[in-house]
Formats: sequence, C-alpha cells, structure tokens
Amino acid sequence: MTTPLITTDKLTKRFRSWNGRGHDRYVTALKDCSLEVQAGEIFGLLGPNGAGKTTLLRLLMGFLKPSSGKALVDQKDCTSESIEVRRRIAYLPGDVRLFRNMNGHRFLKFMSELRSNTHRERSQELADQLKLDLSRRISNMSTGMKQKLALVGALATDAPLIILDEPTSNLDPTIRQKVLEIASQLQAAGKTIVFSSHVLSEVEAISNRVAILRGGQLVHIQPMSDLKKRHRIQARLNSPLPELPAELQESVSIHQQPDQRVVIEVSGDFSNLLNWLAQASLSEMEISPVGLSTVYDQFHNTAI
Repeated sequence: MTTPLITTDKLTKRFRSWNGRGHDRYVTALKDCSLEVQAGEIFGLLGPNGAGKTTLLRLLMGFLKPSSGKALVDQKDCTSESIEVRRRIAYLPGDVRLFRNMNGHRFLKFMSELRSNTHRERSQELADQLKLDLSRRISNMSTGMKQKLALVGALATDAPLIILDEPTSNLDPTIRQKVLEIASQLQAAGKTIVFSSHVLSEVEAISNRVAILRGGQLVHIQPMSDLKKRHRIQARLNSPLPELPAELQESVSIHQQPDQRVVIEVSGDFSNLLNWLAQASLSEMEISPVGLSTVYDQFHNTAI
C-alpha cells in the first residue's frame, strides 16, 4: 500500500476571540479533520464560506499552528518542518496580494528568483494559454488579470503538490475551462492537486475525490468514480409499482412524490432495475446521473 502524500489526523484549529466583556472565547475553525490524499490525485474541497477549507489549506502550508492533531506532507510535519513542506508545494492563496508597481514580466522574474524550481519558460507558456498580457503594470490590471498572473506564478513552480484556494474566482468561463485543462495536464505529469472551490461543476469535472466540509468539520468524502455509478429515475405512475425484488433492496431507494410521481435512485448496474420497471405502468420516465450537487445538498440545504 502506498504512503499518502498528505495525511491529517484529528487536525483541529481554534482561534481566541475577545468578546468585549472581559472574557475570552474560542471559535473552532476546523475540528478533528482526518483525511488522506494520495500522490497523483486531484482532491477537491467543497463547502460554503466558514466551512474550514482555507483553514485546512493554511494548516497544510504551516501558516497556522494546529490547536491539536497533526498534518503531514510527504511524511514531513507541517508545523515543525514547515520550510521543508513548503519546498514541496506550489500555493495559490484565496486572497492574493501582488506588487502593484511591477508589471507581469517583472513579477514572474521575481518569482523565479525567489524559488529555484519556478521556470520562466513555463511562466510564459502559461501566460499565453491564459491570454495574459505580461507587459501591463499590475496596478492597471483588472481583478481577473491579477488572478491569472497569480495562477501563472503558482503553476510554473515545479513542485509535487499544488494547493489552489479558489483558483478560478474572477475568471471568465473560457479561462475557467482552460485552468481546469491545465490542472488535468499537471495531474497527467504526476502532480498532486488539492483545491477548494464554490463551483460544484468544476470540482465534479476534474476531481478524483471530493471532501465536503460543514461548520469546520469534514462530513463526507466522495469518490467520483462511485458517484458516476449512481443514477436517478423520475417517472409518473399509472398504477402502483410492483414489489421490489430482493436483489435490488440494497442498491435502490424509492421516493414517492405528489401527482403519482416517483423518484428512484440506484447505484451500480441498473439493468435489473429496468427489467423490474418494465413490469410497471408508466406514462413518463427520465433517467439521469446523480451529480455532485445531490450529494452536497445532503449536507447543505442550499446550493453553493
């Protein structure tokens, strides 16, 4: 069995907050988070603001010290060996701050001088793919252009682990798709990618597994290969459904709806289910895959 590239064990972070009445209180941003990320996979983080995504990423980077528990990257402790950890990571923060007086070329030159594993040729290649004008001064760049420049600076670093916090924010749909394509190319080259996002469709498109966080807790990890085996059937009944065969009991759930409608969810092969449905009297039927939004809504009542 291979050793995970990332391991967290009951990772917890509490922040002290002054309540103004002479007493401290603590806010728990992340609680008892235990997960593993294998080398070479794309691992997505989902959850609304305040769910703990950014706190988790900052703990992995060693920017925050855990209140309890531990985190390892490539078997290096993210707190006591944080410099060694950061040498193994290319990082895009969610709140990027750039040098306003530099232009794009100067900024990327600075990044290549700062880290020996950041390649200028790769920077130019990425800038071309993202249609970024590097001659423009950063202070005159739009928010989307600044996001592109920060992405180029991160993705041009030759590190085994790439951590991206909201990488496609402020980007137009065409460039968003290009970023996803670049991420897939990096995975094909052997890189591991961890990224947080509010956009379910992006996470669903490229992730191997997705972690859902809620209120600072890891509530679910979804392998995308399993999700692709799940389907939903919506139908209108002319008469009651026949009795469900015993071999389908564990893989099928049936939800009766108003107006003689029924929603049936099935995991795995559904050829036997179709044979069963053929015995029913239906006036309408629609079959669709169960998307990531369905799983997400089990833990969050509102869409991202």
